[in-house]
Amino acid sequence: MPRAHRERAAYTVVGARGSGLGARGSGLGARGSGRHTGVSARTRSVGRVSLTPYLVALDIDGTTINHAGHLSPDVRAAVRAVVDAGHHVVMATGRAIVGTVPILTTLGLTHGYAVCSNGAVTLRLDPACRGGYEILEAVTFDPRPALELLQGSWPDAAVAVEELGVGFKVSAPFPDGELDGQVRVVPWAELGARPVTRLTFRSSTGTAADFLALAERIGLHGFNYGVGYTAWLDINPEGVSKSAALEQIRRRLRVEPTHTVAVGDQRNDLPMIRWAARGVAMGNAPDEVKAAACEVTADVDDDGLVPVLRSLLP
Repeated sequence: MPRAHRERAAYTVVGARGSGLGARGSGLGARGSGRHTGVSARTRSVGRVSLTPYLVALDIDGTTINHAGHLSPDVRAAVRAVVDAGHHVVMATGRAIVGTVPILTTLGLTHGYAVCSNGAVTLRLDPACRGGYEILEAVTFDPRPALELLQGSWPDAAVAVEELGVGFKVSAPFPDGELDGQVRVVPWAELGARPVTRLTFRSSTGTAADFLALAERIGLHGFNYGVGYTAWLDINPEGVSKSAALEQIRRRLRVEPTHTVAVGDQRNDLPMIRWAARGVAMGNAPDEVKAAACEVTADVDDDGLVPVLRSLLP
């Protein structure tokens, strides 16, 4: 079984592009209005209203921005309103650091935390740091066992391994726009030359159902993996997920488990949707994600995130 290696350090990455789970509580109006009227010892006063800060975890692609990469003005305004009200907005994404930071900048999120690479990387946001962030934790694993299982398993598949804060090494070119940062084509053996935070396997001919079946067939035991809405398979170290990283952030912020919200649209969001007291699925999510959520909002193209965020405002 591959062993994950955790690096816990506050160190900055140079060259970025400018980028045990808590129980599901009954609070925060689970399956209800999304409002919490109680006041804890850690409340903030907004005008004349006492407000309890929540941890609000938001996926990026398919949730905050649409599949064309567009961020609507209403979504951006809603995110800003929630931050200004005193809540902790944490972007939790499968994107690498270099793909996440530009979204954080566009949203005006300069302080707090962010989760990248499906939970393998946790950032602390601080304008005083070079690039605007420091890495609090990076969980890596030896990709060679997974590469051995994947090699030859799908005819036209390509593999990418993440280079932290830089980009990706790939076995063959990926379509433009699918990977962020510097992308280098390397020999297959070099993909496994050092520990990585994530391995991605994609095909232009398969489907999500094909890749779900493939993962079962080849037996990706000892890894955490998720299949996207296309033939796209992300592999992380065992135990790594968005929810695991968010739980550590929740404890840092001293937010009660009942004061957590998570919104997402894909299978890699399932752990955090189940982790949150109020787990919300986007209208464009697969049925299995909707079934796991406390509630379902509108499609990303209809700004489904907006009413969820507005429900947190005083």
